[in-house]
Amino acid sequence: MTELQKACEIAIRDCMGAKPGESVLVVSDTQKHEIGYELYLAAIRLGHKSVYVEMEPLEVNGQEPLASIAAMMKQFDVVLCPTLRSLTHTQARRDASATGARVATFPGITKDVMIRGLNADYKRIAERSLNLKAVLEKGKHVRVTSEKGTDIQFSIEGRSVHASKGLFHAPGESGNLPTGETFLAPVEGTAEGVFIVDGSFAGVGLMENSDIKLTVKEGVVTDIEGGDNAKQLAEILAKVGGDAYNIAEFGVGTNESAQLSGLILEDEKVMGTIHIAVGDNMGFGGKVKVPLHLDGVVKSPDVYLDGKLIMKKGNFTIEV
Repeated sequence: MTELQKACEIAIRDCMGAKPGESVLVVSDTQKHEIGYELYLAAIRLGHKSVYVEMEPLEVNGQEPLASIAAMMKQFDVVLCPTLRSLTHTQARRDASATGARVATFPGITKDVMIRGLNADYKRIAERSLNLKAVLEKGKHVRVTSEKGTDIQFSIEGRSVHASKGLFHAPGESGNLPTGETFLAPVEGTAEGVFIVDGSFAGVGLMENSDIKLTVKEGVVTDIEGGDNAKQLAEILAKVGGDAYNIAEFGVGTNESAQLSGLILEDEKVMGTIHIAVGDNMGFGGKVKVPLHLDGVVKSPDVYLDGKLIMKKGNFTIEV
């Protein structure tokens, strides 16, 4: 069995907890055919009734798939989405989850990330993610700083906290694979300050030559600075406009096996980083619905919860 075949079986059997008699749908595209088809074959090997659907790649993260595909997603016990663009923050995914399907999205997945990410210790990742969730649920205010100049704060009061733990065994559970993060939607309109993305940005890639500086006022990005990377990001956001500039998410990576690779699916899970996303947050407790969700990764941050330091230079200062 190849490393990829093994990773596909781990995803279905262990992460999704697929049981005998359960049906599995794989939604992929022409760019991610190799991984999509291997997941389909793994489902068949494991004894599941499985269907494979392939589409043309979508243009942006959060864009809706065809209505016929969205309808199919509601008909299966387990839905796996290895696609170039993310289906995580789509109505199609939300509707499938609401009907009880367990959905894993693999946006932009590569063979290397699939193999590395799915051989992680998900029991420990789940424990750490859930412990951090319990900590954040007690807080009302977050501030993030970094040596590069990040200094942003926002309210999380009344917001649900989510642990993407990599184990999706209950009806309606969903998240990324590979995974490992604890995240929430900051209260709209409350984020103030700047954040310097020095890890990677979804849609742009690794920050190899220049970081991106985003200025935030009243919960909205008002300025983007920093060379070619910043220009590229600004162009992506301008195409959507409006709520694309909303500060949508604050998340903390909890996967010690993940590495910065330029693929946001993996990058936002790296232990020692936080990420702040712009755009849609309707699917995890926010109020903004827009066909875009892009995460920016900040390396080695200090994180304060209600004034208490819980992470220093990327290292947890609390037990998780």
